[in-house]
Amino acid sequence: MQDLLAWIGRSEIRHDHLGATPVQALAATLDQPEAPAPAGTPLPPLWHWLYFLPLHRQGEIGPDGHARRGGFLPPVPLPRRMWAGSQFEFRSPLRVGDDVQRTSTIDSVAPKEGRSGRLVFVKVRHELRRPGAAEPSIVEFHDIVYREARGPGEAEPPPQAARADAAWSREVVPDEVLLFRYSALTFNGHRIHYDRRYVTEVEGYPGLVVHGPLIATLLLDLVRRELPAADLAGFRFKAVRPAFDGRPLRLCGRREGAEVMLWAADPEGWLAMEATATLR
Repeated sequence: MQDLLAWIGRSEIRHDHLGATPVQALAATLDQPEAPAPAGTPLPPLWHWLYFLPLHRQGEIGPDGHARRGGFLPPVPLPRRMWAGSQFEFRSPLRVGDDVQRTSTIDSVAPKEGRSGRLVFVKVRHELRRPGAAEPSIVEFHDIVYREARGPGEAEPPPQAARADAAWSREVVPDEVLLFRYSALTFNGHRIHYDRRYVTEVEGYPGLVVHGPLIATLLLDLVRRELPAADLAGFRFKAVRPAFDGRPLRLCGRREGAEVMLWAADPEGWLAMEATATLR
């Protein structure tokens, strides 16, 4: 563990150009009306995930489809890796055509014990800014959890009932094509999202796992549909329970003053993700 703690404070800087094609491709993937994305078009919140993609060489990829451990992220010796949640500050918009710098820093590394054994949480801070800007346009904290291999007969954590007081809701059925297209757009090679044999036989899930960032993006899309003039100052989400392909996912929300409470629930009413959007 002391070796892993040495990664705290490690940073990397990357640059990218915010081209129009990824924006148009994600809009099509989310079944939104076709719309041009000329230079100057503001990126919807979270769509910056279409850029700064993990361009690892094929020889660097591990058996789960992720890059092998080490490099920028600490080499946590636990086989399962998941996106646990994120927190954002939206300070100024990023726009199509911008050249953007992302500075990423390992903010913390924390071991814990859970019902299924050892866990390690890694928090990464990302700052995205345009050249010469006094402050970042977006500050993001990305929470990654590493877990032990699934044991024989291991059960999922006890489910948590979702709220039943939604002011708005929308049902989507994430199928394997949607998951594949989102993996392609974000260059995410994690096999739990598209390789049914691997996810069921090796990781022990009952189906393809819906990406946490995809669910978060769909929840903010619900805000855009219901509050089209909303200006977001912040957002945070936490993955609670895996969602699987082919099963309806209900996206829910309600405004409470300057905050919008958001959640996603499976067909049994169990909570898959909870989130809060803060309005400016």
